[in-house]
Amino acid sequence: MSNAGSPSASTSLPAPPLPAGAARWALLLDVDGTLLDFADDPVAVEVRAALLDLLHRLHRALDGALALVSGRGLDDLDRLFGHPRWAAIGLHGLELRHADGSFRRIDVAPAQQERMRDVTRSLAARFDGVRVEDKGSAIALHCLRGPEQLSELHEAASELLRDLPGYELQPGRRVLEFKPANMDKGRAVEELLRHGTFVGRTPAYLGDDLTDEHAFVVINQQDGISVRVGTREPTLAHFSLSDPTATSIWLNRVLETLNHGIQPHATPTGGRQRQS
Repeated sequence: MSNAGSPSASTSLPAPPLPAGAARWALLLDVDGTLLDFADDPVAVEVRAALLDLLHRLHRALDGALALVSGRGLDDLDRLFGHPRWAAIGLHGLELRHADGSFRRIDVAPAQQERMRDVTRSLAARFDGVRVEDKGSAIALHCLRGPEQLSELHEAASELLRDLPGYELQPGRRVLEFKPANMDKGRAVEELLRHGTFVGRTPAYLGDDLTDEHAFVVINQQDGISVRVGTREPTLAHFSLSDPTATSIWLNRVLETLNHGIQPHATPTGGRQRQS
């Protein structure tokens, strides 16, 4: 595989492989833009019954080594997916639920949190077309207009960050998030992979956004399978799938292979099969 620290600017990444032989995999799946089509309003998103059934079956086939990884909070993920007993990473790593149900959350002082809320809401009021999503310990500002507005928003937010010790900016697809510092998806994934049923498995991580690049670094360091969903560049991912529909097709083939040891000859949507 390529160096974990060398971003690729190519859209011709190969499709991810399927489990081979007695391989023990763990699946770590970003949600919005990877499992679900991206939407400007996260509350309006719904999970189709077929996808939910697929994830439950994969969870069983992997002996519990399946996790959702998201910028959403765990309460929101549970609402979307019907309160499954799956491992999950929420708020870009600030919340973590292990496969055995144990839980940890990184909190900030209430006074700091209130200060952050006041600052971010005042900032959003200066821009038409910016919607505020309050996640508790983090605030996401969704930019519903063009990239020019996102750039101006980022510049203004960077100036305000000086008055918010302990917080950092997390940019994403048409969104800018104020969140507690020193935690990201990569660090949380690394923590998850050291616990319970995830230990010793080959991790496969699928993600579409800039926030998933932190996780790709960790996955590549562990000789795992890093999969960019979409065409965002540059990326540290070694493989690619085109969209959430292609994700579902590939996950169905992974399930078939896990259950029956069958590797179909057809290549999943997203590119050519990479040979190992």
